[in-house]
Amino acid sequence: MTKAPLYLLAGIAANLSAQEAKRWNIVHIMSDDHSYQAISAYGHALSRQARTDNIDRLAEQGTLFRRAYVENSLSTPSRACLMTGLYSHQNGQRRLDEGIDSTITFVSEMLQTAGYETAIMGKWHMRCEPKGFDQYHILEDQGEYYRPRFRSPESGVKYIPEEGYVTDLITDHAIQFLEQRDKSRPFALFVHHKAPHRNWMPPTRFLDLYEDVEFPLPATFYDRYETRGNAAHAQEMSIEKNMKLHYDLKTDVRRGEQNHLGRMTEEQKKKWWDTVAPRNEAFEKQNPTGDELVRWKFQRYIRDYMRCIHAIDEQVGRLLDYLEKNGLMDNTLIVYTSDQGFYMGEHGWFDKRFMYEESFRTPLIVYAPDARRARESQALVQNIDFAPTYLDIAGIEKPQEMVGRSLLPVLQKGKQPKDWRKYIYYHYYDFPAVHHVSRHDGVSDGRYKLIHFYGPEGTYDELYDLRKDPNELNNVISEDKYRGHRERLQKQLVAFRAEQNVDEW
Repeated sequence: MTKAPLYLLAGIAANLSAQEAKRWNIVHIMSDDHSYQAISAYGHALSRQARTDNIDRLAEQGTLFRRAYVENSLSTPSRACLMTGLYSHQNGQRRLDEGIDSTITFVSEMLQTAGYETAIMGKWHMRCEPKGFDQYHILEDQGEYYRPRFRSPESGVKYIPEEGYVTDLITDHAIQFLEQRDKSRPFALFVHHKAPHRNWMPPTRFLDLYEDVEFPLPATFYDRYETRGNAAHAQEMSIEKNMKLHYDLKTDVRRGEQNHLGRMTEEQKKKWWDTVAPRNEAFEKQNPTGDELVRWKFQRYIRDYMRCIHAIDEQVGRLLDYLEKNGLMDNTLIVYTSDQGFYMGEHGWFDKRFMYEESFRTPLIVYAPDARRARESQALVQNIDFAPTYLDIAGIEKPQEMVGRSLLPVLQKGKQPKDWRKYIYYHYYDFPAVHHVSRHDGVSDGRYKLIHFYGPEGTYDELYDLRKDPNELNNVISEDKYRGHRERLQKQLVAFRAEQNVDEW
């Protein structure tokens, strides 16, 4: 494909309009594996018992997107989409172990050249150097929950451990950047949290939180995939079969020291074992089996996950408080999102990867300074839209090659523009790999979804009517009454592949 033209950078400053002084600041907050089910503004049964009051503050004053999706439900490809505004096959980051094409111009470089002071704090997780950032403080690989290692321009290639909990430290560094920035320039700050990535390690101050809460089992928890193809049966992301007691659920003291507690201080370890060891002893004494064991695994998983979310929500509140106290809410666009969705027991699963709604769909809440009334949007939006949005805010013309669209028309008009997209494209490539999810691509119009699975485990299609079957339990690909929708979506899928030069399906 043709890369974003490098000459664009040289011309950005000259192309800025007279409204340059009014350009908004940008704060992009992104968590890792944060499901929309776990944000109380979305009204899901799970989050009613574990509220996210600070994230909800953004929804109350901004726009909550009900149909926000990713292009490839996987961490590093999602981050590449953010930085480039391109699909995975265009930016080179199809899989976790494939490197992004770093010759492509990143949105951070364009913002920087246009006069923005830029920074990224937290998870980077791409196989290239952070480009276009005046400041960065990034985690090593996936990062650690306790005493995490960071590197910065000052430390060079060396990662230096820092005392504390990762979500708190990332917020510390974000606020430090805001304190020390050049106040005469607009800024773009990317705050990328590690949490709640597996294995869901909460801060010790929240180890007791939700312990007495019985979270509801999803309606599809005992799904047996009767109408679906091989991929749903062959996956290795089952709470029952693939969630590990010692690693994910922290039931083994010896392995715990090695796998997830080794970075704690002695004080933190003591707090951990004083709290968790009695629970582990009760579990061993109870010795649950069968369905009782599966339900126990679900509850421990969700409690730890929601404890991690509570820590994120707390720190989002801390960051919002800083912005409010320093008079920055009137000229700062604030985004809260995740790198993709996540399964909270739906279909009996954890993790992501599939084009089914829980992993395909991602939370997205946007606060815009001139949109103070609370509202929701049903517009089909995708993570390839972030880069064009930020360029639009900065007064920079979007490169022709950038396939995403600016969200500003949706935010400013409060409704979906007439010329907004009617379909979105998805493509997952990471097979063979952990969790054993087959390669697939597909297209959705928000109500009907066509998924094409391909590869060594078989080639076949699935079709879902999301209005009648929101849980995607009934694959209607063979039903005559859906023939017209099947053919329409198939035609659109072929068109996407041709228009975007997709070379694999």
